This record gives sequence, C-alpha cells and structure tokens, in this order.
Amino acid sequence: MAQPGSANIVAFPGRKPGQVGFQRDELTKILDVYGRMVAAGHWRDYAMDFTKDVATFAAFVRHAERPQARIEKRPTLRGKQGMWTLFGEHGQVLKRGHELAGVLAPLERRLLKAVED
Repeated sequence: MAQPGSANIVAFPGRKPGQVGFQRDELTKILDVYGRMVAAGHWRDYAMDFTKDVATFAAFVRHAERPQARIEKRPTLRGKQGMWTLFGEHGQVLKRGHELAGVLAPLERRLLKAVED
C-alpha cells in the first residue's frame, strides 16, 4: 500500500514495459497547441504511437491523409541534437531541439498568422 505523499508510477494499461511515452506536462503542451489549431480550423484529428524507441503525436486535417505535422520524442538523441523533432507534411524536419516549447514554436507562429488573417 502506498504511503501518503509517495509517488507510485502505474503503467498505462496495455503499455509495454520500456516503451517511450509522453509525460503529462509534455502531452499537455502538445494538446494545447493541437486544441488551438482545431479551433482555428487547421486540424481535425490526431494519432499517437508509442514504441520502444520513439513516441509520436501526429496531427491531421483528415485522418485518411498524411499528417500535417508530426512531433517525435526520441530519448536516445537527448545528448545529441535533442530528443524533440517536428516534421512537416512531407516528412521534412522543421525543427529539432532539447526543449519541447522551442520545437513547437513554428506551429505557434503559424497559429498567430491564422489569427491575424
């Protein structure tokens, strides 16, 4: 039985041990941008994928198409170019970095442009 104030980590049901995932604060930042893009009419759907090497969040205009943006978390690249990568619709790397907020910046700028139009 857990003691008050102690932190127990409980695996997500169906999640395999050793699988890369998003922490709560990371997912909150990603879903915040996603929600604002939905409200602006840019995105309508999303998908997440978790493997032993990478966690992926993909945003779609329509689910049957390619993702318009894809955010990947690869912890093995933490010491190199950064574990976060933002990919565009055609698979091009738009931004890499050590901090999620910096990698999400191009999406934030696009959102600001949409509001100004």
